[in-house]
Amino acid sequence: MLHSIYLKITAYPYRIGLISLLTLNGCTTYVQPIRSTAAELPYKTQVINELKNLPPAKNKIIVSVYKYKDQSGQYKPGSSGISYSTAITQGATSMLIKALQDAGTSKWFTVLEREALSNLMNERKIIRNTRKQYLGRNANVNSTLPALLYAPIILEGGIVSYESNLITGGMGARYLGIGGATEFQRDSVTVYLRAVSVKTGEILSSVNTSKTIFSVKVDAGLFKFVNFKELLEFETGFSSNEPPQMAVLEAIEKAVYNLVMEGVLNDVWSFDNPEQAKPHLEKYIKMKNKYFDIDDKTAKIIDAKNSGNSNPAS
Repeated sequence: MLHSIYLKITAYPYRIGLISLLTLNGCTTYVQPIRSTAAELPYKTQVINELKNLPPAKNKIIVSVYKYKDQSGQYKPGSSGISYSTAITQGATSMLIKALQDAGTSKWFTVLEREALSNLMNERKIIRNTRKQYLGRNANVNSTLPALLYAPIILEGGIVSYESNLITGGMGARYLGIGGATEFQRDSVTVYLRAVSVKTGEILSSVNTSKTIFSVKVDAGLFKFVNFKELLEFETGFSSNEPPQMAVLEAIEKAVYNLVMEGVLNDVWSFDNPEQAKPHLEKYIKMKNKYFDIDDKTAKIIDAKNSGNSNPAS
């Protein structure tokens, strides 16, 4: 969360000692009580534990991610009405790769580098040319680079929408120059993720998730004549804004979790231990439909799908 605090004190004329010390050129002052902190560990979302606690897969899945794009087309609003800065992070591909590695604590996916494939191929070419130049005839089979891995599944999708000002509102009151107000705003970001079979081109599974972005501002103030021709004005406030890139990260992590579950239900892949995975599947189905109760019949279906060994993508 991003926080900001402001404080403004104005007094006319400058007969109050404390206020005159705080004023700048007799008008306003800005107080910043929150200081910058040192670099920290990665931001922890609300769903990261759910993703990491996934039971291991029966067979680790090799996947490749070429580009997870921002398809929303949204730009940040500017003071002049025109801004060339995008409202959504352009690093969603890196977020998706990290989320795939976090799934089941790296026991679900083997992710291959494809976004910077040209850089990888250039580096391999440099190695081959260097070995050929300096080893010459002494080069042997052991110095040959191994073949690159290929993926039977490609993950596609992107950030499809960023809706701002879905809900806005506020409330305030003032009496005899003393009062306060609060304002809030809710935005939303939606991501899609799908698994595509390289062998057939079939879309094996497709999921989408949405995450709200909430911003709130609270301020209070005093506007009062303390004496004849003596006016005291005091303002203070607090604002809290959830960074959009953190909301995108949480939405992507939730999409990876949903993709794993949908793949299990669709017999694309399976858990290594069906009994261990049963509570996770029941929780996922209840999440999909809050009014759906897991009965004995549904539990048997879950057990049957977990016991399957088929993997049509391989």
